[in-house]
Amino acid sequence: MITCLECHQPYPKDSLPHLCPNCGGLFGFSEGITYSSEKVEPGLPGIWRYRHSFSLPIGAPLITLGEGDTPLIWSHVFGKKVGFKLESLNPTGSFKDRSTAVLVSWLVAAGVKEAVEDSSGNAGASFAAYAARSGIQARVFIPSYASGPKRSQIESYGADVITVPGSRSKTAEAVLQEVEGGAIYASHAFLPQGTAGIATIAYELVQQMNGIPGTILLPVGHGSLLLGIALGFQALKQSGQIPQVPKIIGIQAAECAPLFNAHKNHYKEPVLTVEGKTIAEGVQISTPYHGKKVLRVVKENGGSFIAVGEQEITPGQQELAKLGIHVELTSALVWNALEQIHQECPEPIVCILTGHGLKGV
Repeated sequence: MITCLECHQPYPKDSLPHLCPNCGGLFGFSEGITYSSEKVEPGLPGIWRYRHSFSLPIGAPLITLGEGDTPLIWSHVFGKKVGFKLESLNPTGSFKDRSTAVLVSWLVAAGVKEAVEDSSGNAGASFAAYAARSGIQARVFIPSYASGPKRSQIESYGADVITVPGSRSKTAEAVLQEVEGGAIYASHAFLPQGTAGIATIAYELVQQMNGIPGTILLPVGHGSLLLGIALGFQALKQSGQIPQVPKIIGIQAAECAPLFNAHKNHYKEPVLTVEGKTIAEGVQISTPYHGKKVLRVVKENGGSFIAVGEQEITPGQQELAKLGIHVELTSALVWNALEQIHQECPEPIVCILTGHGLKGV
């Protein structure tokens, strides 16, 4: 069940707020999600075989473009056997499709015809695609620095694109003005519904590996990917499918690393950070909305955070390309992080590659 994480009020059945109307708190799956191997529906496509774990409203439609079932490929890197989960091969080229498919199903079930979103690119492209698929008119606010291919992709789906000068936070401020005016906010960062879709990465990994990873490395901005994967592994543990949750390593660009800085200093909340510019635009988030929860989850699972210097990002992209894997620069953070920490990582190691290289400039 989705409830306010502060006052524990259930998510309203007659509206789609991005914050709790009662106290202004964030919503989430306060008691986790339910997974049952007996309820898996192998005849459904991709993530939808795990539909029972999504907590969708009765009668919610199945909105799909074929998301999920992404490959897990193995290589020997830094003397270790490392698996790369190619989330870059989802329909719009990023892991966001897993969450968007579920979120848009919620929106359609609620009768939504128009909605707004803000994004540096991937979430906006994903929302625009699934909105087009479902008949929702999308308006996507993007920062002016967002890469040209991402903007073109969003526009190609028929979404209205609003470019906002300045930092990523200025884009968030602009979309919130629309929300205050009555627009439905299909936020990948605020709304928790799609997190259950991201949890399917955990289910797939266990199936593909016939076991569990020892360590998972992944880029972190707001933290929806990390929270979703942790949510999935926790559901698997509670159902008795696995004995433990893997160690999770969150990766940030050093130029904008509020979670890394907080973890390093043993803080329970993100450190207020100047929004430094980074070529890893997908993690250029100075104020992660779920930062407190992300820090807690990583600590509980024995994980940590790694910061990657700006000069190390492009070489990481090039090294992955030598393995036949073309990723965007945000995904390339995993290479240097792995180089820094591989000796401390329980095996097997899995890196989540979040977005395709064709999205780059």
